[in-house]
Amino acid sequence: MRTFPPERIVCLTEETVETLYLLGEEDRIVGVSGYAVRPKRVRKEKPRVSAFTSADIPKILALSPDLVLTFSDLQADIAAELIRAGIAVMAYNQRDIAGILSMIRHLGATVGQGGRAARLADHYEERLATISAKAQQRPRLKVYFEEWDEPMISGIRWVSELVEIAGGQDVFPDLAQQAAAKDRFVTSDHVIAAAPDVILASWCGKKVRPEKIAARPGWDTIPAVRSGRIIEIKSPLSLQPGPAALTDGLDAILAALAPANEMLS
Repeated sequence: MRTFPPERIVCLTEETVETLYLLGEEDRIVGVSGYAVRPKRVRKEKPRVSAFTSADIPKILALSPDLVLTFSDLQADIAAELIRAGIAVMAYNQRDIAGILSMIRHLGATVGQGGRAARLADHYEERLATISAKAQQRPRLKVYFEEWDEPMISGIRWVSELVEIAGGQDVFPDLAQQAAAKDRFVTSDHVIAAAPDVILASWCGKKVRPEKIAARPGWDTIPAVRSGRIIEIKSPLSLQPGPAALTDGLDAILAALAPANEMLS
């Protein structure tokens, strides 16, 4: 990093983009992931330089970034190529709510907004605690969260934690501890045996088809299918480990689990 705070930042995932906007530091962003959609104006304001597992390295280098922000082992090859080109890279790897809050605080400190970032993270922590306390007053519904359909992948840890905060009971809590998607594969027999009351689905990059889920062989015995409680949670809200998950993502899960005409705030 040639300057502090960095003046030219490229964000290769959405959550760091949203965080910088929330901190009022969006002017530092010179390039973003094609998946960045929050806030809406980012799509008009910032050039897109990457997908998730691929990036336009020459385009990134042409932007002369002081810092590139990446996420997870899936972007390790991109990070390595940028490092070899002499670019400063920060790789986040948050997989739970505590990690999301730490990312917000760390990124805020990196751009000279440590105090504002700490207040933002504290606000999220307080909101989560308030919602959790209210949600525990209701009967807990068993929830299967499907992150992908072919193969079927159950929800990652921060999603599992959000389900619990919203008053649900993740039917695969042990799998949620596994960071790699390949370690969270489930079969139809697993889900049928778990008998979830609600199925939440978030297929990154494509629209969820509740009717296809309901039509899976043997799934007509599942309580969620019998009651028609198969609900899509938009992937930008749930599968981005950042502010979106803690706000609109959690609200979407709350709405899905709430009794008719009820919504926690």
